[in-house]
Amino acid sequence: MTPWEPNETGADTIRIPQDEERELIEIELLLEGMHRLYGYDFRNYALPSLRRRIWHYAHAEGVKSISGLQEKVLHNRSSFERFVQNLSIPVTEMFRDPSLFRMFREKIIPILRTYPYIRIWHAGCSTGEEVYSMAIMLHEEGLYDKARIYATDMNDRSLQQAKEGVYGIEKMKLFTTNYLEAGGTKAFSEYYTAKYNSVIFHPFLQKNIIFAEHNLATDRSFNEFNVIFCRNVMIYFNDELRNHVHGLFHESLSHFGILVLGSKESIHFTEYSDAYEPLDRTEKIYRKIK
Repeated sequence: MTPWEPNETGADTIRIPQDEERELIEIELLLEGMHRLYGYDFRNYALPSLRRRIWHYAHAEGVKSISGLQEKVLHNRSSFERFVQNLSIPVTEMFRDPSLFRMFREKIIPILRTYPYIRIWHAGCSTGEEVYSMAIMLHEEGLYDKARIYATDMNDRSLQQAKEGVYGIEKMKLFTTNYLEAGGTKAFSEYYTAKYNSVIFHPFLQKNIIFAEHNLATDRSFNEFNVIFCRNVMIYFNDELRNHVHGLFHESLSHFGILVLGSKESIHFTEYSDAYEPLDRTEKIYRKIK
């Protein structure tokens, strides 16, 4: 069964599956099998976006049913790895939402100056653009030498790109604009070297960055942090998984630690909403108070 079928002209049109219950069972079995066999847990991801991505991958693989996809994913490791890559499509950029980074520079950096040592966790760091943005800002504010940035993601392919620090040169115009709007104090080109159609960020920015694989759905806290960034990750989770991840962050933050969420996310309507005070409601910056 597939949500796509040709119309009379041969073009594809979308239809609603005749047996949605069967499709739901197929999805549940696929996700359960992935969790038990590979340890990747997508069972509490929001169903609508998860379903779209599953069918997108099924069509890319030439599979006509989710049961057929299950056979492929559970019996072929490379197919599984491609599937995980499809489920965790990275969407990020340097200094994404510049007003947030400007506000962080103005409001949070003065707080961090008072600390003898700074630990920052970028959870769901994707391909690393946000991590290098933080490293640049800390460098410009004279705080990088006493900071450690932990950059984690469940997608090892994205992590590998983040470690390499290599990005397409066509992105630099946008990244430069974001950097300047975020309050950057230098020429952005000072931080990278261009070669052919790519740029590589200078190695000194990686000096205090630790890249590691970490799954928010299944892995536990691994340190105490002064700041946690987790932006536009939990929009793909259901309420149960969101609460679980907020519990993980609450456990991982030091007292008066800073939590930064994405523009479409909020601490409200979670079990931990009263454990924080807003430092900036618009930019979704919160401070742990209990």
